Amino acid sequence: MIVVCGEALIDMVANGDGTRRSTPGGGPFNTARGLGRLGVPTAFLGRLSDDVLGRQLAARLVEDGVSLELASVGSEPTTIAVAELDSDGLAEYEFLVAGTAAPNLTRGMLPQELGPEVEAIHLGTLGLVLEPMASTLEALVQRERGRRLIMLDPNIRLGLIEDAAYRDRLQWLLEQSTLVKASTGDLAWLFPKLDQEAVADHLLGRGVRLVLVTQGAAGAYAASDCARTRVPAPRVEVVDTIGAGDAFGAAVLAWLHDHHAINLELALESPELESMVAFACEAAAVTCTRAGAEPPWRWELASTAR
Repeated sequence: MIVVCGEALIDMVANGDGTRRSTPGGGPFNTARGLGRLGVPTAFLGRLSDDVLGRQLAARLVEDGVSLELASVGSEPTTIAVAELDSDGLAEYEFLVAGTAAPNLTRGMLPQELGPEVEAIHLGTLGLVLEPMASTLEALVQRERGRRLIMLDPNIRLGLIEDAAYRDRLQWLLEQSTLVKASTGDLAWLFPKLDQEAVADHLLGRGVRLVLVTQGAAGAYAASDCARTRVPAPRVEVVDTIGAGDAFGAAVLAWLHDHHAINLELALESPELESMVAFACEAAAVTCTRAGAEPPWRWELASTAR
């Protein structure tokens, strides 16, 4: 089982005619759904509201095969993200978080222990920013590092970073992670003086076993101690890019799960690395062909990843 930690929220996305549509979202929420749709046993660890929107989020997770046994529910309203799309379908976000459910994940809501069936922990996005959720997940990583694969997706949201400790926390989490997946924008903010190959070298030198860099329409770059590879993205008609990076990350974990390769070493040779990244790029591309964060089901992908 893979445990995905962090926020679930509602994206309010402009329709282009002055109206907005509401769609379920949040990086970890999207990742959990992506894993569930790809047939991977998955549990969501986060705080949900008991309001109408929160119940919708919970139902969507369950419909996609995600367990809520590790989630908690409270009376706080559901967290909202207002997304603005540019001419290329890229999204910028404004978040309405004060007093809402997603940030209110406290240490007391963590399970005392994770069962032996849990092979990996995924975390990122607002789960690394908003308190008390960020400190709660930091404590979880402190407890579980070295015992299970930890995958980190920073998915940096600049408009929310007011906490001076965020960069320090993120640097620490990077060094505790087995697998780091980041966009070129994430790396430019984290390491402005380094190109992506140099960042990969830096992270591998600090103990990370696999570094994945998503490059939008250009595809992705992957680096491990054993191999390096670049994989182009499939050409598709882009509706928007919401959730594409999350679908990529979910597909990476799904490929590792299918190949019984979830471990602390991640010693992938070049053909394996290329196969994994190609599968993830395909999943991201399919997500870009439809509105909102709608990751693909297994049957929608040309490659089965097996």
